[in-house]
Amino acid sequence: MGRGRGLSFNRKRKVIQTSVIQNAFLWVGECLLAFAIGCVLVYYFMTSLTCVGQAMEPTVESGAQVLVNRFIYTLGSPKPGDVVVFKPNGNANAHFYMRRVVGVPGDTVQIRDGFIYVNGELFETGTGSEQMDYPGVAEEEIFLEKDEYFVLGDNRNASEDSRNADIGNVKKQDIYGLAWFVRYPWDNFGMIP
Repeated sequence: MGRGRGLSFNRKRKVIQTSVIQNAFLWVGECLLAFAIGCVLVYYFMTSLTCVGQAMEPTVESGAQVLVNRFIYTLGSPKPGDVVVFKPNGNANAHFYMRRVVGVPGDTVQIRDGFIYVNGELFETGTGSEQMDYPGVAEEEIFLEKDEYFVLGDNRNASEDSRNADIGNVKKQDIYGLAWFVRYPWDNFGMIP
């Protein structure tokens, strides 16, 4: 009598190559990592906003699409000359404003004879119209407290900014980020000075 088809411990097992599985997992992991890095870069450095109004002309035209770095001010603070994006008084229903930082915490700011003085010295950005028709609340000297910034538009006579009582000094917590790059229109494409 021959042997039946019972249990056989000598059957050949299928061998799955572990290197193929490891490569597949490695590939999936690399894809997920690349996707995560891309999401972080887009979220923090390439948030796009549209400039509303003529306050930043000629630097940034009304309707221009601007990339905003949302990460930079978690590491540091705005500096004079930075173009910041903020919501006035933290008003969630307001549109984003873009304005240039003129005064930082600890500075005194005043507008005399149409020109801005920071700590008693004339402040010139070299962009836009420097002389102002309207000094607003800065007609009197203003001292900037901790985390307060004085901002002006580059188009000084067509800008609603820290001179206006309804905007006033901008608090750091209300600053969304640094406007750093115009991506549209193409004739203004490039870094914001």
